[in-house]
Amino acid sequence: MAVRLKDIAQDLGLSVVTVSKVLRDHPDIGEETRKRVLKRAKELNYQPNLAARSLITGRTWTIGLVVPDLLHPFFAQIAKELSAEVRKKGYSLFISSSDEDPALEQQEIAQLVARRVDVLVIASSQWTVEGFRRIEEENIPYILLDRQFAGFESNFVGVDDRAVGLLATRHLIEQGCRRIAHVRGPEISTAVGRLEGYRQALAGAQMTPLPGHIVSIGTSGDHRGERGGYEATVKLLSSPQRPDGIFCFNDPVALGAMRALLDAGLRIPEDVAVVGCGNLSYSDFLRVPLSSVDQGSKKIGKAAAAMALKLAHNKTARRPKKELIPPHLVVRASSLRAS
Repeated sequence: MAVRLKDIAQDLGLSVVTVSKVLRDHPDIGEETRKRVLKRAKELNYQPNLAARSLITGRTWTIGLVVPDLLHPFFAQIAKELSAEVRKKGYSLFISSSDEDPALEQQEIAQLVARRVDVLVIASSQWTVEGFRRIEEENIPYILLDRQFAGFESNFVGVDDRAVGLLATRHLIEQGCRRIAHVRGPEISTAVGRLEGYRQALAGAQMTPLPGHIVSIGTSGDHRGERGGYEATVKLLSSPQRPDGIFCFNDPVALGAMRALLDAGLRIPEDVAVVGCGNLSYSDFLRVPLSSVDQGSKKIGKAAAAMALKLAHNKTARRPKKELIPPHLVVRASSLRAS
């Protein structure tokens, strides 16, 4: 027979209300009582009745996450941190991947809305904001993750992408690079911000991008970005003034760029220095360890979880909140040219 709140309360000589408050992490319960209740609940293998709890609280105790690519370590790390944080508060995380397909993303969101998740967290592949208007009509709060839309007011958690471009490009300038190219991402906010930072860093050093030194990888820049990075770098190497430094949209793109440079018989970083973005876990174990801007994926996951939990507990409309995580540069051999 399933253990009930009443059973725990009788065992400990407490009221059902007190036990319920402990299991809901209510703040007005003393620490000693909290420890007693949690210890006994664990001993009895107590499992809450989620259906009953939803009827009482009006919440489903679920949060939905939609990302464009679960194979990309950046989004995988965010999902891991987000799941761990919300689990501490009794929530479950439903995870979906849109595979960078706006139509599939809409289907996944519709499924999560039908499940009445308490909050949606979305790293969107959409080109318009109309889908988010429909979410608002369902009265489900949502957070945009990593990617945002110019002029659209919404909750957002992500890295400061302009700062990413500044950090990477300034580092290449400091290493003595004078013909710095940029392999940019698709037309999404992350790519736009990093391009702005690249241009700003060059302008600050009285430099400008040389003709043909900004090349786009096309429509996808995540785990399939290696091919785009390779092809973009082949184009850069055919330009009249070969670059001596390349800032890549992200690490998969940088891996493709490095492969193209090595295939061309060039040395990294002596002939061409390379900086990526993402600080992937294997960056230190490459043939030439990759310098990369760390986006703080763990911090993004934790910040998104904290914001989601607040929205789940108070769905009253409020001014959207934006949280930007500052990036930091991790320098490795691929860019160290200065003596």
